[in-house]
Amino acid sequence: MSTREYDLIVIGAGPVGENVADRAKQGGLSVVVVESELVGGECSYWACMPSKTLLRSGAAIRAARDVDGAKQAVTGSVDVAAALRRRDAIVYDWNDTSQVEWLQSVGIDLERGHGRLTGVREVTVEAADGSSTTLVARHAVVVSTGSAALLPDIPGLRDASPWTSRDATGVREVPASLAILGGGVVGSEMATLFTTFGADVTVIARSGLLGGMEPFAGEAVVAALREAGADVRTGVEVERVAREADGDVVLTLSDGVEVRAAEVLVATGRVPRTGDVGFETVGLEPGAWLDVDDTLRVRGLDWLYGVGDVNHRALLTHQGKYQARAAGDVIAARARGDEVDDAPWGAHVATADHASVPQVTFTDPEVASVGHTEASATAAGIGIRVLDYDLSWISGASTHADHYKGRARAIVDDERRVLVGATFVGPDIAELLHSATIAIVGEVPLDRLWHAVPSYPTVSEVWLRWLEEYGR
Repeated sequence: MSTREYDLIVIGAGPVGENVADRAKQGGLSVVVVESELVGGECSYWACMPSKTLLRSGAAIRAARDVDGAKQAVTGSVDVAAALRRRDAIVYDWNDTSQVEWLQSVGIDLERGHGRLTGVREVTVEAADGSSTTLVARHAVVVSTGSAALLPDIPGLRDASPWTSRDATGVREVPASLAILGGGVVGSEMATLFTTFGADVTVIARSGLLGGMEPFAGEAVVAALREAGADVRTGVEVERVAREADGDVVLTLSDGVEVRAAEVLVATGRVPRTGDVGFETVGLEPGAWLDVDDTLRVRGLDWLYGVGDVNHRALLTHQGKYQARAAGDVIAARARGDEVDDAPWGAHVATADHASVPQVTFTDPEVASVGHTEASATAAGIGIRVLDYDLSWISGASTHADHYKGRARAIVDDERRVLVGATFVGPDIAELLHSATIAIVGEVPLDRLWHAVPSYPTVSEVWLRWLEEYGR
């Protein structure tokens, strides 16, 4: 067994771990990252990148079909084989050579194998060949191992060999039929994808689709899925699952209905990948989420940081990378003995995770949201005004599509006269979101927003319509 020493050890080389390592390296620290799978992690190979790449083909066809002059050129449906080839190119055929070369180019070491905490500031890495290496950190260890799909405790489910999101985004052959358990972002996006790919899709979502967002968002996605031929069942639960001799999966629902499908995809939530990271050696509970402060340091341990999904603050790649930048900077600052700014909006804190998290759901229609919904703002005791606008009334929408359907809602803190939440639903509205994020994070007064003039004719004109509705 060999032993090496670094300033910082990062367990997990996904986009979060990479960003922590990079910022700490820029801050003058020596860094090693430990990875048991592919450098680049879940987002690069099994989540964000492949899923959005696969979804884009259908979205492009739907957009063309809603514009006279373009729809005449669309003579067929999605070429599934070509879409899968494009996905393969985006994930580099699940080869991480380019990511490894990037690590080398910036001077970050890579240790391949499974890393476990074996003491204070100590990580032991077991390689595939059975050899082990002990890494010792002079300053800090970061756990950025991400999350995995939750398999609910439904009788027969595990024995039925269900798909997780990895199986869905890595699909090689589209099944004739697919049952999806869960109506969150993953379930909704995969329902859109496999319906577009020609599968007979059934979604089973007890509480509806996209819970936690504005209700009209989930309602719009349900309507579009049903119009496309999917069966969306809400208000029911799966009571048991069985894989039959012919290979099909049969799901028995709480209302007595049986759903039969070639495959079943479980999209009911996430669990932290912390069950085998050695938490017990430092007084933490294996398999638990990490409790961290705004500098991403684990409470009670001044050398351990939990960054990304493992801290359960915001299970989104961009928020994990945001946390990573803060964590890398603060670890380097503390190593130098610098005074760390813990004040709100300071350089070393990840405060945006509390109230201004942007998220785009790439369904049909797209859903983009940031900050509060009407329900969450009311629950937080904020005195609000809700501004709703039908996006089809905007001139830019009429040039974008012949039958544009969309809706936008702004949540305004009426006392402070600032935006605290926004939701957009409609075709290609993802790029509208960052302007709302800036307005919320920057706490831009509505009086100033009158001078931020939207270009004409674009869908961004909704900002002017919101202001007109609110009034001077």
